[in-house]
Amino acid sequence: MAFLTAAVGCAALGTGIHTESLKAGDNSGVFDLILYGGNYGDDLETAAFLDRGGDGYDFDIYAPEFNYRTIKGLTFEEGLEKAKEFASGHTSFHQFKLSSIVDDKSRVIGYEVRPLYLPFTYGTDDVLDIWYAEKGNKVVVTVRLKPSVEDLKSGNDFDIR
Repeated sequence: MAFLTAAVGCAALGTGIHTESLKAGDNSGVFDLILYGGNYGDDLETAAFLDRGGDGYDFDIYAPEFNYRTIKGLTFEEGLEKAKEFASGHTSFHQFKLSSIVDDKSRVIGYEVRPLYLPFTYGTDDVLDIWYAEKGNKVVVTVRLKPSVEDLKSGNDFDIR
């Protein structure tokens, strides 16, 4: 019962920064494109983020600087094209998932371009866990492989006999 109370209490505080299905709306303005991962041919920790300029938020990737790069001053169309090109480099790439990144007031502050893979390769088409946390005027983005995919890639076998 305490868990239920805690969960309801947290829900009442607001949902914070999160993704939603792509929202139709104004894609005008200037965006910074953040290309995360893609450091080698089989790098599954690969995603792209379009950070809308002038919205009061700056995206901050929770990773070493060598693990991502930023291209500033793009239109939405330019950024999306580059994001798709970047995220589709893996041999098991199947399609994209484009989501809106929204704040607690349901304002679109950016977009997430997530690659989806052939499900038989890794047991799922979506291999990433991506979290967003608001810290002042920053959106801290954390990208990790789902534990089941990490185990598969590392060869961990939890078969208990």
